[in-house]
Amino acid sequence: MKHVVVVGAGQAGFSFVSKLRNLGSEDTITLIGSESAPPYQRPPLSKKYLLGEMDIERLYLRPLSFYKDQNINLRLNIEVTSVNSAEKTISVGDEIINYDELVFTTGSIPNYLPAKLGGNLNGVYVVRNLSDVDSIVSEFIEKRHVLIIGGGYIGLEAAAVASKLGLQVTLVEMGERILQRVACSETSDYFRVLHKDHGVNILENVGVKQLIGNDRVEGVELTDGSNIDVDFVIAGIGITPSTKLAEIAGCEIDNGIKTDSKGSTSVKSIWAAGDCASFPYKDTRIRLESVPNAIEQAELVAENIMHINNEYVAKPWFWSDQFDVKLQIAGLNSGFNDVVTRKLPTSVSFWYYKDHQLLAVDAMNDPRAYMIGKRLIEAGRSPSKDLIEDIAVDLKSLL
Repeated sequence: MKHVVVVGAGQAGFSFVSKLRNLGSEDTITLIGSESAPPYQRPPLSKKYLLGEMDIERLYLRPLSFYKDQNINLRLNIEVTSVNSAEKTISVGDEIINYDELVFTTGSIPNYLPAKLGGNLNGVYVVRNLSDVDSIVSEFIEKRHVLIIGGGYIGLEAAAVASKLGLQVTLVEMGERILQRVACSETSDYFRVLHKDHGVNILENVGVKQLIGNDRVEGVELTDGSNIDVDFVIAGIGITPSTKLAEIAGCEIDNGIKTDSKGSTSVKSIWAAGDCASFPYKDTRIRLESVPNAIEQAELVAENIMHINNEYVAKPWFWSDQFDVKLQIAGLNSGFNDVVTRKLPTSVSFWYYKDHQLLAVDAMNDPRAYMIGKRLIEAGRSPSKDLIEDIAVDLKSLL
């Protein structure tokens, strides 16, 4: 009987151990997490949980009893400090744990505002894990002024929640527009209008020159020369894959822990899945930061540890909730050079093309466009642009 050790008790780690047991594995399984909470959903953290609409037990992917019932040794609130891939051991403080198969589901680490800009002041937060959100909840008091740094999805979701709770919200984005790295200008325009209609002050092409305060943040000096008084700050400036332990183990790193199409790293008996892992995709290599990828990639690794020998074929999809809008994204828009708009009375979708090839769809309150777009992309089909634009055309007919 083998000992399978999983480092990282998030969505990917949970999905891996669950799948391994579902496949009938009787191996000894140890799941190690650095947080005190059992594996939980992250997306609601910056939305329903922060709004107080979801209690902590509903966040948990399974109750604690699940791990006991499935004979999974869940070890929480501990840090793995080292890996010896030659000896097949990991170190937890002074304790040495032997493994036969090691799986890294270590996720990612939020980028922090540098201390020289005031990132070490009290009242400056990130939104990544449960303790982050628990520490920030008390700041959300009506009419207080929050500065949000970064106009990506995390920043915009935090802005929407703060606005809903009656706070004054200023969001600064140092790029030319919000969502610049991830979406077309049409999607940026849509969400800019949505947020401004809800009273969010969005400043683009503006960065933070310096946070102001002695012990606690009291204001900000911006790169356009303006100064704003603020009560607290949320930095949503991206994440970095957590690769430190994999590097210690000797694994090759390439925009995350480099894996092959089966989830295996460059070191024998070490695997990786989720936010921390990059993998082959078509004629390139990508890393996906999404719940679906964490689940599907982790389950594939479980299958391959059971010698099923499958290859990972990613079907990227994402979502974001802001105010009363659900954004659903199918596909990857990398390399697009044209965007087709399909506008209905209560919804809109943007279809990304590279020449005549459909790459991705952003659908706002339009689940039909999302689902059909997703099916078309996965089937490798690219409808002509005029058919997408013509709302008299039933999208289903394109399948």
